[in-house]
Amino acid sequence: MRNVQPPRRKIMRRLPALWVAACLALACCGAALAASSSPAATTSSLAGKWKGHYSGAVSGHFTIHWKQTGSRLHGNITLSNPQGTYGIGGSVSQGKIKFGAVSVGAKYKGKVRGTSMSGTWTSPQGGGSWSATKSS
Repeated sequence: MRNVQPPRRKIMRRLPALWVAACLALACCGAALAASSSPAATTSSLAGKWKGHYSGAVSGHFTIHWKQTGSRLHGNITLSNPQGTYGIGGSVSQGKIKFGAVSVGAKYKGKVRGTSMSGTWTSPQGGGSWSATKSS
């Protein structure tokens, strides 16, 4: 003869596992909501015009026009030295930015905070620091 448990007992034995699963689901959703409202998430739109300066082995000023798709950046940079406008591409993630002007061999990295960003640059001529603010 088989020992058949009433349905209530089966549910009661599974309840702790269901409770743990529900708590984990709530914790994951809460973490996702917290991440979406973090300062890094609110500074994600870099599209537009940025003006700045650079110093070090070469110094001058620049203007960047960014377009942004998700974390990917592309656009152009106008440098005072070497004078000209060059295509650039890069990325931004969690307040950190990386981009480069391939035709002049310059690479930039740094941090973004709201409407300002700053960091360091390297090129075949050397390196230095840079900073910029969003102008539109």
